[in-house]
Amino acid sequence: MITVSAVPTEYLADCWPHIEKYMEGAAEYTYGRYTASNIYDRVAEDGYQLWVAFDEVNKIKGAVVTNVITYPQRKLLSMTYCGGDDLAEWKDPMLDLLRKYAAEAGCDGIEAVARKGWAKIFKDDGYKDRWVTFELPLKGVDHG
Repeated sequence: MITVSAVPTEYLADCWPHIEKYMEGAAEYTYGRYTASNIYDRVAEDGYQLWVAFDEVNKIKGAVVTNVITYPQRKLLSMTYCGGDDLAEWKDPMLDLLRKYAAEAGCDGIEAVARKGWAKIFKDDGYKDRWVTFELPLKGVDHG
């Protein structure tokens, strides 16, 4: 059985060693924009939310970092970083809790900026593929 819970900021330092490898993996796919340490700082100092999924023996299986973004016309919960093992086991309980949190926060929905491969992971959850981000590296500055 999987349980998903928010991690209060005061417990971030205790939780971090158990999820750092997941956030390092997530940071890799920012292509030099963020490190795991930057993600930690966003949760610790910038008001981002950390959510963890753990099994019946309290082994953390995955983690998601979110933040609420208020656009001029909409308010969305952004799934900013995600990582873990056995995603199929904890994706649905995680999304259920994030939907509830988003609704309570007055959000219109949940968004994620992610690699194209996530489209197939979320295809049955109602997500819509809205756009693609193009990046033009400058000569000698390519991060992947």
